[in-house]
Amino acid sequence: MNWINSVVRPKIRSFLVKRDTPENLWIKCPETGEMVFHRDLEANQWVVPNSGHHMRIPAKKRLEFLFDGGEYEVVETPQVAADPLKFRDEKRYVDRLKDARAKTEMDDAVMVASGKLKAQPITVAVQDFSFMGGSLGMAAGEAILKGMETAVENETPFVLFAASGGARMQEGILSLMQMPRTTVGVQMLREAGLPYIVVFTNPTTGGVTASYAMLGDIHISEPGALIGFAGPRVIEQTIREKLPERFQTAEYLLEHGMVDMVVHRHELGETIARLCSILMKREVEVPTLDEVGVQAALELEEPAKRAEGAGEVPAKTEKGGQEQPKAAE
Repeated sequence: MNWINSVVRPKIRSFLVKRDTPENLWIKCPETGEMVFHRDLEANQWVVPNSGHHMRIPAKKRLEFLFDGGEYEVVETPQVAADPLKFRDEKRYVDRLKDARAKTEMDDAVMVASGKLKAQPITVAVQDFSFMGGSLGMAAGEAILKGMETAVENETPFVLFAASGGARMQEGILSLMQMPRTTVGVQMLREAGLPYIVVFTNPTTGGVTASYAMLGDIHISEPGALIGFAGPRVIEQTIREKLPERFQTAEYLLEHGMVDMVVHRHELGETIARLCSILMKREVEVPTLDEVGVQAALELEEPAKRAEGAGEVPAKTEKGGQEQPKAAE
C-alpha cells in the first residue's frame, strides 16, 4: 500500500465527514426570527438583545441572577406520592415525571430558595415551565406552602415567579385541591404582616392564575407575558368574537388595572428589593385631622400672646409683608 492510500485518502475523507454540532447553539427569536448565539443570550439573562423579547429562563438561572452574588440556599420541600391515581394516557405518569426530572434536573415544577437581595433576606419560589408546563400538582403545592411557611418563620418577604399552564390533569382532583391550600398560605402571610409579591412570567394561566398568582400584595409582570385563565383561542371559539389586540398580555392587563407594573428582567432585582424595603418598614403613626387643626391653632395663638405680654399689639402689615410692632398707649 503506497502513501496515497495510507495518508492522502484518509485525510480527504476526514474533510468530507459531516461533523456533529449541537442543535441548541443558535436560538431563534419568536418575534423577529433573529438568530442569537446561546452564550450571548444567557449572558443577557435570556432576553433577545435587539427585539427585547423575554425568553423562558430555567429556575436555577433565575435564582442566580436574582440573589446577591448568585448565592442562595435551596429549601427542602415535602415529599408526596409520585402517582396517586395510577394515571396513564399515551404514556404512564411516572414515566413523564422521570423524563421531566431528567430534562430539568428538578424534583418538580417549583423550586424554593432563600437568600439575600440587596442585603435584604427574602424567600423566593420559582415555577419552571420546562417541567410539564409548570403545572400545579401536589408536589408543587407543597413546595409553595413550604416557601410561605419558611417566609413566616424567618420573617422575610415572599416572592413568587409564576409560570404555568394550569393544574396537572394527571393528578385530577388532588391537583385542584392545591388552589385552596395555597390560598390559605397567602392568608398566613397576611396575618404575619409579610409582603407577598407575584412576578408573572410567560405564560401564567389556568388554576395558578385563578388562585395564588392573583392574590399578591403587588403584581409585577415581565414584558409580553401571557396572563389569563383560558387561552385566547379557547375564548374566541367560545364567544365567537374577535378579541382585542394584545389581549391577555402584560401590557393589556396593566392598562386595565390587573397588573401593578411591567418591569424589564434586568431591572427586576432592583425593583423587588426597593418594594421589599418599603413594605417591611414599621408603620408610622400619622396624626388625625383634629390633632393637626388644634396644633395649627396653637401655633397661630402663640405670637399674639407673646406680643400682649410684651406690651405690644400687632400692627397692620405694611408693604414688604412684615408686621411692625406698635407700642401700647
